[in-house]
Amino acid sequence: MTTFTIDSENNITAFGTPEEAAATTTTPFDTFASQKDLAELAAAWPAERLVAIWNSLAGVVPVEKFKSPKAAISRIWTRIQSLGEAAKPKAEATKPKADKKAKGSAQGAKGAPAKAKTTKKTTPAKNAPKARKAAKAQESAGPREGSKTAQVVAMLQRKGGATLPELMTKMGWQKHTVRGFMAGAMKKAGYTVESFKPEGGERTYRINQ
Repeated sequence: MTTFTIDSENNITAFGTPEEAAATTTTPFDTFASQKDLAELAAAWPAERLVAIWNSLAGVVPVEKFKSPKAAISRIWTRIQSLGEAAKPKAEATKPKADKKAKGSAQGAKGAPAKAKTTKKTTPAKNAPKARKAAKAQESAGPREGSKTAQVVAMLQRKGGATLPELMTKMGWQKHTVRGFMAGAMKKAGYTVESFKPEGGERTYRINQ
């Protein structure tokens, strides 16, 4: 459980466990692990201390007073939750590291057989991305029949390609839509599109084969 400490200077620190708080903090402090605990501590504090605690927190808008101690405690508790979240990984990180070290030692003790097993396990993992890439390449090579990409590809594969007006008419697009499709979807699909404008002619696109 995350444990918070607050010292006489109103410094609030979050720890992963009560033991960690006790081990690392040398100055006199009070501890609390819930909003209820904080409220019990605050019952003995003057109202000015709650204001001072709030104003000392990073990123808050300073206040001169709170409507009530309850409101102050609620806002302070909510605000310091980010400290609690930051403290949790620190407390839990030691366990995975210890486990990794233990596993590493065990593998080292087993020697060559352990290494051989590791190699076999990693092989499928390495091949998986290649398989995915191959699947993507196949998708790029053949767009879904009837899709917008397939229709545009068919037009651009013609000997003379397709002019901008032709594409706009066929697809029902505006100029900027055609340009965006060529730069985005066609490139993503793996096609290299050549754009040129003959003298006195219209902007033309064709697939560079």
